[in-house]
Amino acid sequence: MRGIRIGSAFGIPIKLDITFLLVLPFFAYLIGTDVANLTGIINDLFGSSIATGPLTAGSMSWIVGIVAALGLFAGVLLHEFGHSLVAMRFGFEIESITLWLFGGVARFTDIPEDWKQEFYIAIAGPLVSIAIGVVSYAAFVVVPGSQAAAKFVLGYLAMTNVALAVFNMLPGFPMDGGRVLRALLARNRPHARATQIAAEVGKVFAFMLGIFGLFANLFLVALAFFIYIGASSEAQQTVMKAAFENVVVRDIMTTREDLHTVTEDTSIAQLMDQMFRERHTGYPVMRHGQLVGMVTLNDARGIKEVERDAYRVTDVMADDITSITPDAGAMEALSTMQEHNVGRLPVVDVDGELVGLVSRTDLMTAFNIIQTTGSLSASSLRDPVGEQASPFDAR
Repeated sequence: MRGIRIGSAFGIPIKLDITFLLVLPFFAYLIGTDVANLTGIINDLFGSSIATGPLTAGSMSWIVGIVAALGLFAGVLLHEFGHSLVAMRFGFEIESITLWLFGGVARFTDIPEDWKQEFYIAIAGPLVSIAIGVVSYAAFVVVPGSQAAAKFVLGYLAMTNVALAVFNMLPGFPMDGGRVLRALLARNRPHARATQIAAEVGKVFAFMLGIFGLFANLFLVALAFFIYIGASSEAQQTVMKAAFENVVVRDIMTTREDLHTVTEDTSIAQLMDQMFRERHTGYPVMRHGQLVGMVTLNDARGIKEVERDAYRVTDVMADDITSITPDAGAMEALSTMQEHNVGRLPVVDVDGELVGLVSRTDLMTAFNIIQTTGSLSASSLRDPVGEQASPFDAR
């Protein structure tokens, strides 16, 4: 989720995802077309008597809808700042806060594993939403009934912010309630195990929310889908992080001695033949023993078959090399691959010399071995041909 940066506060970049630019006018439209019904709900809830006439006259309903929608997402932004500022107090770095289709996301550079820290960080967002709701209600009470538009917006924000806090506290990991649940579970369990339990609860919640959404609102079905995917993804990441706690790239890489490489003047036809024979889909490119690039199947297949004898690896290779050191952690290698959308990383030492290659498949093989045996045996990571790169590894 990259988003468009619109500013920053407290050193935290604020971004808007493209989906937010679609959902904001949609929310404004929904509020504007339903002003009369929402006014009745606010009057019943708070015992007020806001007149609907002034709110539905002319373009007022659309103005009220836009202001209320902006206020709602401003509350969502403050909700995320609640999480972020508490996290910063514990020393965590916040990459950004992004507003998107389903509200807001605060991206941390690392996930807190201390249960008390996670509890306070998770609970901070809903507490901010409740505080916004209370302040909005206090202003709602003070504003005279003659100011129907202002009173409606304040009543709407009071109602929706408290509802937002309550909904977020449901145990739908990775929602706030799910994170609170994980924090409480982690008091007497390993963090990875607590994550697995919270994720399973989150998946059940997502399934139930999806079923309910089928009969109530398709927006809830989409939300349930993202909760389910988020729970699965974070659970997998946490379990992998625990498994790779003491594993470094040196433990799992294909060493220089066993590594298959190509030179920059290798023809594309020769490269394709080598890929077929050795079952690899990516190679370091060497020039006089020095690493100068990486070439993959995706690079080569862009050349027409009749022209492959004429083109060389240097014509298609990537010379902007993303590499990693042999002493970097296995999880750092995986994160780097995901960030740069590559399937393998050349491993270079402090002098810039190529000492090996680590692939996504190496990482998955190591993870499976650790999960099965509880430890990592270097001899079981690869067979004699070296790196077993999947044909589906992406660069």
